[in-house]
Amino acid sequence: MIDLRDKLSLSTIADDAAEFARVYGLGLEIAEFCTAFNMDREFDTWDSRVRQEMNGVARFFFHAPFNELCPAAIDPLIADVAKMRFRQAHVLMQSYGINTMIVHSGYLPLLYSNDWFIAHSIKFWEELLYAEPDESKVYIENVFEQTPELLNEIVRGVNDERFKLCFDIGHAAISGNGMTITEWMEQVAPFLAHVHLHNNDGKHDTHNTLGGGISDIAAAIRKISKLAPEATFTIETTDVKSSISWLITNGFLLPAHILASENLRFYV
Repeated sequence: MIDLRDKLSLSTIADDAAEFARVYGLGLEIAEFCTAFNMDREFDTWDSRVRQEMNGVARFFFHAPFNELCPAAIDPLIADVAKMRFRQAHVLMQSYGINTMIVHSGYLPLLYSNDWFIAHSIKFWEELLYAEPDESKVYIENVFEQTPELLNEIVRGVNDERFKLCFDIGHAAISGNGMTITEWMEQVAPFLAHVHLHNNDGKHDTHNTLGGGISDIAAAIRKISKLAPEATFTIETTDVKSSISWLITNGFLLPAHILASENLRFYV
């Protein structure tokens, strides 16, 4: 059995993520500010929600905004906006006492040459990390990348222990251009720090439950646990109940706390 409890977080894209995290002793990945304008519009409402979610939870990641943000943008003003938003997110993350931020690369197929994208991304992340405290960590996540090598090259180029990969299994299943999940995992393993777990039909980024798609998530967890034993995980689905049940059934989470609350007996 591989017990993921000490390495596992739940994304707050699920409304009940915090409740489950408290019951099972899991972490949270704060996702309320994936959309940048939540840092501007009705911020007090979003901030209050995050602080309530964090109450009683001990481990956290912070998912940075990503909509229309491209660190390697051809237009330098667009790159400046990305830098401003990531710095804004980092200040907010620090206010919550969190030190690890998940970011998207901003890559779009057919828009950039790989050489341009890699070179300008390296420069962007070097500058961002230079201005941040030593304890800050940034994990860059695959979304539309068609092979692992693009982000691998960026991590190699930045060459900073604080800058690693977040491997998103669901995104790789859609954008992987014929590569298997196993091939992805083997190639990203040297740089891997974090994993997003969700499933889909291979065509649409639906963030299904762990058993609800074409990817063998159980095999992937076992493989990652061998290739990168220090890697952490986040369940990034909106149906936490089903994903927790799937983890217990497949031997990745001990059911010791299932009956910790009389109000949560339905988890079994």
